[in-house]
Amino acid sequence: MKRDIPWETYMTTKLISATGLQHLRRYDKKPESARAQLLDEDGPAYVHLFVSILRDIFKEETVEYVLALIYEMLSENPTRARLFHDKSLVHEDTYEPFLRLLWKGNWFIQEKSCKILAWIISARPKSGNGVIANGEASGSKKQITTIDDVLKGLVEWLCAQLKQPSHPTRGVPIAISCLSSLLKEPVVRSSFVQADGVKLLVPLISPASTQQSIQLLYETCLCVWLLSYYEPAIEYLATSRTLQRLTEVVKSSTKEKVVRVVILTFRNLLPKGTFGAQMVDLGLPHIIHSLKTQAWSDEDLLDALNQLEEGLKDKIRTLSSFDKYKQEVLLGHLDWNPMHKDANFWRENVTSFEENDFRILRVLLTILDTSSDPRSLAVACFDLSQFIQYHAAGRVILTDLKAKERVMKLMNHENAEVTKNALLCIQRLLLGAKYASFLQA
Repeated sequence: MKRDIPWETYMTTKLISATGLQHLRRYDKKPESARAQLLDEDGPAYVHLFVSILRDIFKEETVEYVLALIYEMLSENPTRARLFHDKSLVHEDTYEPFLRLLWKGNWFIQEKSCKILAWIISARPKSGNGVIANGEASGSKKQITTIDDVLKGLVEWLCAQLKQPSHPTRGVPIAISCLSSLLKEPVVRSSFVQADGVKLLVPLISPASTQQSIQLLYETCLCVWLLSYYEPAIEYLATSRTLQRLTEVVKSSTKEKVVRVVILTFRNLLPKGTFGAQMVDLGLPHIIHSLKTQAWSDEDLLDALNQLEEGLKDKIRTLSSFDKYKQEVLLGHLDWNPMHKDANFWRENVTSFEENDFRILRVLLTILDTSSDPRSLAVACFDLSQFIQYHAAGRVILTDLKAKERVMKLMNHENAEVTKNALLCIQRLLLGAKYASFLQA
């Protein structure tokens, strides 16, 4: 970005000092190597100069130009962001201009201010008891923007971008990119949750196709992973569709970094609240099993897959017998496990089949329509006949769900086990509960 800025005019109108002008002449339009040397020798003076220009001069062209200079300086070497925290600038409000420009400027100005702020925040010095924010030195006369003000203001702007982006294609990716680096900060997590930001992330978790959308998906999942370390955020994640969406992503993604960050998130969430049961419900044990057969190079990912697999096995052991039954049905592979023929299981759990609008019965009927495995078909028919026997309205419910037509189709199946259980089911459907108990399998 090469522009002719009237620096001399600014000096004559006292908006820049003579020393400032001298610094600018040495720096402006010089090659990167020359600039690097100046920053090594006199970095804090340049930061002071750039910040004071942004504070005192409001001409859009000049503001854009100085932001571009700062952006170039930091993107060439992000560790230079430490210069903004130099002791010589302790009475300078180095945050304020960028925070103000987030809301006041055009998109170019907003985007650069946001990126620069994220760099400066990440580079701030940590003290033994947490953090020393810029400009919080004792004896400071004027009110200086504290780090908490900055983080609050920045989080507010980032959430506003996720709701109504200032730029149609860049607004959301820039906001997510900044959040994925800033959510490492406990205070940002807290502001983000208070601003109801978690629910703004959830819609962005969906399988990606293009390179650009893969990066956005990765950074969104990174945000969720960072939030999975923070209890108040976990409550939000539990009540949204986050887990379902992450499961969809991990099923369809081939990008190792995306799979890795989702699996690490699952590992964090597994011991919390009802997440383990939800994961079992979503068929995650089966998904993890198939992910383990793929050739991943990342050690962390392989470790996390193993830990998750073990954790889910433990979870299944502690789940009630109906949860185990549900897990088997949802995976779509049925076998003659003891509970299918256990009268106690049916007596104790028959009303659980009513959950979620008879979801498990609907899945059993889907198995009848779609499975090619004779064992699964036979067990599904048997379970439907058990439901009729033990549920007072079993026959009516299954008739409403159009079970009869589906079971009838299996009466001529080539497998004897299937036809036997289809016949039993049809008899119970036609006879009703009073006589059903006489029909023993």
